[in-house]
Amino acid sequence: MRFFVTGTAGFIGFNLARRLLADGHAVAGFDAMTPYYDVRLKEARHAILARSDRFRAVVGRLEDMAALEAAAAAAEPEVIVHLAAQAGVRYSIENPRAYADSNLAGSFNVLELARALKPGHLLMASTSSVYGANQTMPFREGDRIAHPLTLYAATKTAMEAMAHAYAHLFALPTTCFRFFTVYGPWGRPDMALFKFVDAILRGAPIEVYGEGRMVRDFAYVDDLVEAIVRLVGCVPETGHPSGAADTLSPVAPWRVVNIGGGTPVGLLPFIAAIERCLGKPAERRMLPMQPGDVRATTADPALLEALTGYRPATPIEDGVKRFVDWYVEEYRPRFAAP
Repeated sequence: MRFFVTGTAGFIGFNLARRLLADGHAVAGFDAMTPYYDVRLKEARHAILARSDRFRAVVGRLEDMAALEAAAAAAEPEVIVHLAAQAGVRYSIENPRAYADSNLAGSFNVLELARALKPGHLLMASTSSVYGANQTMPFREGDRIAHPLTLYAATKTAMEAMAHAYAHLFALPTTCFRFFTVYGPWGRPDMALFKFVDAILRGAPIEVYGEGRMVRDFAYVDDLVEAIVRLVGCVPETGHPSGAADTLSPVAPWRVVNIGGGTPVGLLPFIAAIERCLGKPAERRMLPMQPGDVRATTADPALLEALTGYRPATPIEDGVKRFVDWYVEEYRPRFAAP
């Protein structure tokens, strides 16, 4: 099949594109190469994808509708996967306009693009952050998402709503998937696992927020990619729900799906797994919760499993080891500061 994927130089987009190419598909990528973190890492990801003659990429911003239209029209996609976004919960406090530009205006442009091209399936990345102040665990797709705690979460909530409107108005089959805490090789340097490994190897203290009482439903990136690949074939059809738990809209070919395993891990056990993999203890600086953070996240993966027969299941010890191996063998020699 022919895929148009936004964000192919990013962590998840790169891993998805690599899997699609390995499966024999053609992938057209679109990425702005923004300097939110080291652009060399993004360029290295694209260089790996470019080894396939079925991959081609365009550098451009989602806000540039002309560039987006030209790239997608040339690709003639059967499926569009929208992963590009301004990521990061805390950065949304520092630079909120970046989120409005990319996650709102940019996602609107992708919807307009899909309206014109009419792909067989549009898949859009959302986040567990939309659950905001919800206290009931696990998080279920049908829970209210009326109380976002950050602008990042608010922009993703708005994206889901815009996607539903377009699905209804233009019969555009759309799946929004809510990622939980994704980790693994080729990850983002601003994420906790990256920061912890870097600090421990340098002998520097790690910053442990929430005094270590935080809990996260971690999703290993290969599990996440597997879920997305399986969801490609689960095209929403109005009036054809898959079961009682389905979030299929009654008025549109639109649904939302959690991608998480439902097996949360505490922050301190997560740090302990890193220490075992590195064979080196961490010096901890215990700090209070940061603005916008939540104490815990847990996914209910029932709908994902009902639709695809799959749920993320990589043990945290295995996933952390794969990341540490990649960091030590590939990332540190090429990218880390001496």
